[in-house]
Amino acid sequence: MDETPQEITSLVGREVYSNNGVFVGEIEDVRLDLDAEVVNGLALGQLNADLFDNYDTGRQGVIVPYRWVRAVGDIVLVNDVVERLKSGEEESALV
Repeated sequence: MDETPQEITSLVGREVYSNNGVFVGEIEDVRLDLDAEVVNGLALGQLNADLFDNYDTGRQGVIVPYRWVRAVGDIVLVNDVVERLKSGEEESALV
């Protein structure tokens, strides 16, 4: 496994999918905790309308907590919890 540090900006533009292969959105920005020097969220745009049609996401998209991220490569994989949002199982999942 390659542990070479990469620029945080390299995440911007990558597509985000759930573990089940469902498209979630595209990374437009990252949310940082400057005190701890860690990424704590991914700001997504170009959202999958089927997943977020019951939520008022506004024009800005959504922020997915970074703890949901399972893998980062050419694409980013997140837990399938975003799919459960549609069924209402996860009431306060989005930050």
